[in-house]
Amino acid sequence: MFCPKSTCTLANALLSLSPQEMFGYKTQGVRRALCIAGYLFSCGGLLLLFYWKPEWDVWANCAPCSLEEADVVLLRTTDEFHVYMRKKVSWVSLSALGHFTPDHPAFAEDGSLLSKVIMKPELKVRCLRVQKVCHAWDTSAKRFLKVGALEEGLTCTEVHAKFGAGLNREEQDLRYGMGLSFSPPFSLQVLNPFYVFQLFSVCLWLSEDYIEYSVAIILMSLLSISLTVYDLRKQSVKLHRLVESHNSVRVRVCGKETGVQELESRCLVPGDLLVLGGGRSLLPCDAILTSGQCTVNEGMLTGESIPVTKTALPLDPKDPRPWPESCAEDQRRHLLFCGTELIQAKGVGKGPARAVVLRTGFNTAKGDLVRSILYPKPLNFRLYRDALRFLMCLIGVAAIGMVYAVCVFVLSGEEAGEVVKKALDVITIAVPPALPAALTTGIIYAQRRLKKRGIFCISPQRINVCGQINLFCFDKTGTLTEDGLDLWGAVLAEGKSFRSAHRFSSSASPLPWGPAFAAMATCHSLVVLDGKIQGDPLDLKMFQATQWVSFGKWGSGFAWVLVRTWKGQLLGMPLWRTPWLLLCFLGVRPFWEESQGPLLCGHVASSFCPSREEVESDLTFLDRPVLEELRDARLRTVMVTGDNIQTAITVAKDAGMIPQGSQAVLVEADASDGQPSITWSPLGESKADAFGGAEVRTADCAKVGGSQYHFCLSGRSYEAIGQHFGHLLPGILLNGTVFARMSPAQKAKLVQDFQKLDYFVGMCGDGANDCGALKVAHAGISLSEQEASVASPFTSQIPNIQCVPELVRQGRAALVTSFCMFKYMALYSIIQYIGVLLLYWQTNSFGNYQFLFQDLAINTLIGLTMSLNGAHPKLVPFRPPARLTSPPLLLSVVLNLLFSLATQVCGFVLVQRQPWYHKEDFLRACAPSNSSSLEPPSVASLTLGVSSLPPTTEAPPAMVQEEDYRSYENTSVWLLSTISCLMVAVVFSKGNPFRKPIYQNCKWLTGGQREWQGVAACVIVVVALLVLVCTPMLWRVSLLIMLLVNFGVSFVVEEVIIENRALWRLLKRAFGYQSSSQYKKLQRSLNSDPSWPPLNKTDFSGATAIHMDMPGATYINPGFESHGEPACSLHL
Repeated sequence: MFCPKSTCTLANALLSLSPQEMFGYKTQGVRRALCIAGYLFSCGGLLLLFYWKPEWDVWANCAPCSLEEADVVLLRTTDEFHVYMRKKVSWVSLSALGHFTPDHPAFAEDGSLLSKVIMKPELKVRCLRVQKVCHAWDTSAKRFLKVGALEEGLTCTEVHAKFGAGLNREEQDLRYGMGLSFSPPFSLQVLNPFYVFQLFSVCLWLSEDYIEYSVAIILMSLLSISLTVYDLRKQSVKLHRLVESHNSVRVRVCGKETGVQELESRCLVPGDLLVLGGGRSLLPCDAILTSGQCTVNEGMLTGESIPVTKTALPLDPKDPRPWPESCAEDQRRHLLFCGTELIQAKGVGKGPARAVVLRTGFNTAKGDLVRSILYPKPLNFRLYRDALRFLMCLIGVAAIGMVYAVCVFVLSGEEAGEVVKKALDVITIAVPPALPAALTTGIIYAQRRLKKRGIFCISPQRINVCGQINLFCFDKTGTLTEDGLDLWGAVLAEGKSFRSAHRFSSSASPLPWGPAFAAMATCHSLVVLDGKIQGDPLDLKMFQATQWVSFGKWGSGFAWVLVRTWKGQLLGMPLWRTPWLLLCFLGVRPFWEESQGPLLCGHVASSFCPSREEVESDLTFLDRPVLEELRDARLRTVMVTGDNIQTAITVAKDAGMIPQGSQAVLVEADASDGQPSITWSPLGESKADAFGGAEVRTADCAKVGGSQYHFCLSGRSYEAIGQHFGHLLPGILLNGTVFARMSPAQKAKLVQDFQKLDYFVGMCGDGANDCGALKVAHAGISLSEQEASVASPFTSQIPNIQCVPELVRQGRAALVTSFCMFKYMALYSIIQYIGVLLLYWQTNSFGNYQFLFQDLAINTLIGLTMSLNGAHPKLVPFRPPARLTSPPLLLSVVLNLLFSLATQVCGFVLVQRQPWYHKEDFLRACAPSNSSSLEPPSVASLTLGVSSLPPTTEAPPAMVQEEDYRSYENTSVWLLSTISCLMVAVVFSKGNPFRKPIYQNCKWLTGGQREWQGVAACVIVVVALLVLVCTPMLWRVSLLIMLLVNFGVSFVVEEVIIENRALWRLLKRAFGYQSSSQYKKLQRSLNSDPSWPPLNKTDFSGATAIHMDMPGATYINPGFESHGEPACSLHL
């Protein structure tokens, strides 16, 4: 079907969007006409099928061709989902933009984007828009190019020469720029296959005058659709507010003809020259700084509030390389990113700072974040895959019943229309139409419970996924630790000893004058902007503790202060240039050179300098109980931070992530020179247990020499390992605990790498730099209500990690509830299915009111109340089953199905052997000799049905249509099936260990009071309309005994076999079953490898082969791998 020459690869730079393959097709007139005819003859059924399967639509309407000739493009993701998208190729005419001729200078410029994509002499451009990014066809290279960004092939000199004076009006019109805007998604929830099946069921029921339950299903479906659309709309509104601020920013643009003018940011195009200044502002685009210098807060990208200084792009006429390669090492120093805050801009001389627009709209760093929210990666969760298989099995069972029904009714001489209705009824009985509404109800209850605990959810389907989380990643700054720092005090050296501690918090006087005081006042990188001192939080705290006021010259945005040394001299120096020289001059030794800034350790004359471990010991970690609870529940915890690696390791030890007796191994990889290397350096065992000596669980920790080990590495090493030591990456991830200096993209990539090992990953963060990881994780929870809350499925109003155990608890309870609901709905449908097929044998069935009582009074209300069991307060050290097809769940369904089948078959067969049984005389069991025909019916007989009325009594009009269904078999089978549904609901309403027990679900036991009280008030009326016949008391007792035996056996089997974890573990060992998860396989492989981990050694690698040394598995790291050159490449 696919033509090799018509394919190309869409390599996506955004981590959360999967790379895609592209195939070219051309629409065929004959095929199109045949498809339109199919739409008409199928009453839209074929069109609906093509909506669900866009690849079938393309294959049916089009023929394969090259991309150059294609008018339709079929995109396919390269992940395990293989999701298809159909896109139309459009044409844009430049004649609508102005009076241009083919010989226009802009079209003749070599190497420019316009000369590549414009077709002459027509002056048209072939365009393709994929996930909000526009691509144009390169007529020479025969591939699609991304537009909306500046050409990357320009040298630094060409950037200055070509764009240094701005663009003229024609160039602005020709260049493509699109603002960061989007239309709220229009959700076609009614076209979901579940709802289409419900529509089919409702239409069938209405044709059979089954109106009451049809109306109930319509109302429940509308409620479910409304709630889903409301959630989507709420999320889109939040996203719109996030990006609208970037569209409405007023910017100053310098043009060749117009000079400096003020425009809205939505009008910017790549190549525009921005004039920077005017105080604080948000940058609406990515730009290259070409003159001057800027101070920028890049907290949105890096998570650190330290202002960053940006310098102009160098002007080197001798360098022929493109500017990204020429500035490869410090490229970010010249780039201003969309969404970051411009704190101060200062030009050269009297002129303002200037920057050339590099990328606009969805091509920017902020645009990538928005696109990751608009087009999230499909959720790979076994429950939803198994649910489809489960429904397909029910459809297969229904097909067997349809064949049986057709044979029975055709042989009995029924009309064709009646035979079709009875056959179709079997489908609506075997496949429960109320299943989506019941599952939605359970999710709504879980969402309400989370909301009561301060956790808000914008993606309700993720709640079930939280029940399978077995690894949680935590950001450090603002998540595990506070954002800011407080200066507690200082201990000064005096000779070979230390003075008593000087506490700044309790003393109003500063430190006595001396070298330490002078260093605190001068050794910093603080800047004064708008009259306010800003910079590193630690520097700011130390400077404030001196109680000094800055004065003197302030130039280029950096402080000059007067420093009085102990010799009485006044020195004036720019502090940002020589901090270490100043420290040495003052006689103060810096503390820990690897940290971001020096912590002072007294005078050089001091012969004692405490170690980092001694200073940072005995700290109080407030989130210890939370992490201890997660550890006891065998949830692995990982720290992913942008902070310093030494600080991260110290916090990990205090938090118990690296517990007592464990060994931290520093992994350092370097690929800067020609020979990539990796070094493994043990950091020593943890000397103090942060959890008071509690037992350490080692479910996911390997051991070396009898102790656990935990890998610690930086983002630079993580990237180098992925590029050059990919075969080691899975093993490092298996025991990696601390990942420091991680960029936002690396955080998201790390989460995805964990997912490749079959971990269910949660992510907890508070900053915009965590957005990518929060989005791609199975469950991301934001501790901030800012930008991170838009990307995160969960947002907590509790600004600490106490929300994490609560989310896991509620997720486990919701997942178990979903399994219980699936099992109950399956058994309910099959029980009703068995009863109907038994009655079909006699060309009989249940009456509409009998169906109504089961569907509405039993099934609907149980579906509404079964999900009300709250989460169990304690997290147990194991997770709920993840699959509907797991052996315990399948065995539970099969056994209960057999018990119900045996009960109903026994009732159906035995009732025919009773002495009072008669096929036609259904009043025979109530002997006239026992009561006069003129006596009113007893209460007992009323509860069994109106058929016990004396022959001389006229039946109510509502009964007339139901008389054909009355029989002893109907009464017995209906009673058995109805009460069996209630018993199955009790058996499947699990309590411990994931949910509260059933006796605490007051609404379940009392019937939901309002709901069930209303039903109880109508029971007598409803039963009076049922098609039941009077049966002797002995037979009623017999039915009750059958039901009690069924309930007892079912309950015992469920508790003794199905829920017996010890029994299933024994069976696994007996049959040699081992987990198929990738991380479990890898763990078994590494446990048997005596050379792992390689300690105190350095390995070198010159190859990039990425193979995982474990049976039957290959590890691929698509973030860093090098693909072969495709026919054409398209970057999103």
